[in-house]
Amino acid sequence: MTLTDAAGLLGVLVILVAYAGAALGKLDAEKPIALTCNLVGACLILWGLLTQDFNLSATVMEGAWALVAAVGLLRWSLRRKS
Repeated sequence: MTLTDAAGLLGVLVILVAYAGAALGKLDAEKPIALTCNLVGACLILWGLLTQDFNLSATVMEGAWALVAAVGLLRWSLRRKS
């Protein structure tokens, strides 16, 4: 197993834990911890996709996942400032 494989698997685990936490009502999907988990997880998966095993559909999916999480973090930050 390569470093990028391990990073990708860690990314999948982080996203799944955040998703399960939100689905089970243990984690608020709009709070920074859940959004950060999704952003970090997607970036770890993207790292493997962009450096080792490129797959267009998976890359688009993870890029969108990271973008949504980043926008969510930005919106949370802007709401907190007001």
